Amino acid sequence: MSTASSSNIESHLKESRVFKPSKEFAAQAHIRSMAQYKKLWTESVKNPERFWKKQAETELVWFKPFKKVLQWKVPFAKWFVGGQLNVSSNCLDKWLGTATANKAALIWEGEPATDGAPGEERVLTYRQLHREVCRFANVLKRNGVGKGDRVIIYLPMIPEAAIAMLACTRIGAVHSVVFGGFSAQSVADRIQDCGAKLVITSDGGFRRGAVVPLKKNVDDALVIRDAAGQSLTESIEKVIVVRRCGNEVQMVEDRDVWWHRELQYVSDECPAAKMDSEAPLFILYTSGSTGKPKGILHTTAGYLLGTKLTSKYVFDLKDEDVYWCTADVGWVTGHSYIVYGPLANGATALMYEGAPNWPEPDRFWRIIQKYGVTILYTAPTAIRAFMKWGDEWVKKHDLSSLRLLGSVGEPINPEAWTWYHKVVGGSRCPIVDTWWQTETGSIMITPMPGATPLKPGTATLPFFGILPEVVDDAGKPVSKNSGGRRIPAASWWSASRGRPCCGAFGETPPATRKLTGPRSRAATSQATDAARTRTVISGSWAVSTTCSTSPAIALARPRWRARWLAIRR
Repeated sequence: MSTASSSNIESHLKESRVFKPSKEFAAQAHIRSMAQYKKLWTESVKNPERFWKKQAETELVWFKPFKKVLQWKVPFAKWFVGGQLNVSSNCLDKWLGTATANKAALIWEGEPATDGAPGEERVLTYRQLHREVCRFANVLKRNGVGKGDRVIIYLPMIPEAAIAMLACTRIGAVHSVVFGGFSAQSVADRIQDCGAKLVITSDGGFRRGAVVPLKKNVDDALVIRDAAGQSLTESIEKVIVVRRCGNEVQMVEDRDVWWHRELQYVSDECPAAKMDSEAPLFILYTSGSTGKPKGILHTTAGYLLGTKLTSKYVFDLKDEDVYWCTADVGWVTGHSYIVYGPLANGATALMYEGAPNWPEPDRFWRIIQKYGVTILYTAPTAIRAFMKWGDEWVKKHDLSSLRLLGSVGEPINPEAWTWYHKVVGGSRCPIVDTWWQTETGSIMITPMPGATPLKPGTATLPFFGILPEVVDDAGKPVSKNSGGRRIPAASWWSASRGRPCCGAFGETPPATRKLTGPRSRAATSQATDAARTRTVISGSWAVSTTCSTSPAIALARPRWRARWLAIRR
């Protein structure tokens, strides 16, 4: 699809409302004023190596100190060169000698529920989660997985997904999580691309009352061949299966093993591997603009520091918070803001297995009331669906525990922002509208909830160390209030290492942006999603907002190559 040049981009956002942080919220926040934010941000961009040296030494636990903060040879960057650490150790071991060891790390609720029977519950403290991760890390080693081996994780939203991810990091294996809604072909393509040695799956997963046959999908994936008759999955040696739904599955002898049975043969002691700062951590696939999955590689130290600091400051995490990111672990949001960021901060994170409208459209609000959720991080697509379902489902429940709301995944239109703020947040909760991508690893543009004045539909200001620029098609900075493409002007710690990222290193930047003042805000989502009408680019934010105004459409969201999913009422 052709797109208009950046000089023809027009902005149709007319929003003058500003919501300042309350004095009560600011008084207890990590970042309490714009002056404090500006001071820290200026330090982070004026002298980044000194700033990030201090952060890395303070926030992370190292087996071996790093020798150099940044090694920058365009287009390649290495952060915290020479250092050694372990992600699972930073998320779990560091808390064992503290009061946090007996604090809930994960609270999980399963989908099956009725009015008379609430969903299944599991709570894992940091000590219990550490034990389970060590046990399963030993299972992985027992099944031939070692440092550098790739492991596919194809699971529903159950605690075993987080356990498997952390177990891989503990022994230095590289995990690649595949969203549980993807097909057998998608699984096969990812196995082939990364040369995975082992698959972790379950018999099935619950979704809207039905069982998704995940193990059967894996079985089907492992027999797929290309046009020349070659197996796409010949690298797979073992399949580990979690018993979740109890549905009948076929277990292949000498290949398939049950998770629970394997745990009987291992101990709960597994020393954390000493990993280089730039050691591969995980591969996550994104469709990009071609339809062929692209593997995004994230490494260890920089990614962990980015997710820890953004979790701490953007969500203003406190020891007493119950934090809920509603994303699936199959997406980068689930990696960064369900597992690694919250656990590195010693936070309590909630996981929910199923759909937001099962068995009724108030499932999210039931969960918030039940567990006293204080921070909710969800997507504009979900928020617009909640709006369509009606305020009455929200008002049935006591949401007074909430103190902070967040938005992720796409731009949020002012109407949805205002509804979210008023109906869900009771007009008292700040909203952190965050902009970032799979390639960036962690949040890049965001408010600080105790400091930043909020404007509906605007992600506001850059996080520490982020220096965004808006450039024309030739890569030259544009003037104020001119259209262009947003790119990072300098390397940052959590950037992907596996391929050129965000247009900064020679590729066409994937995101088209519009300046509305001294700083930029997203005017469209991915450039491949842009729909051209005369000289105006209407991005996913504008199209989804327009579609959602129709009484015949309950939900509209962008899909790859500007395909749109519209769910009728």
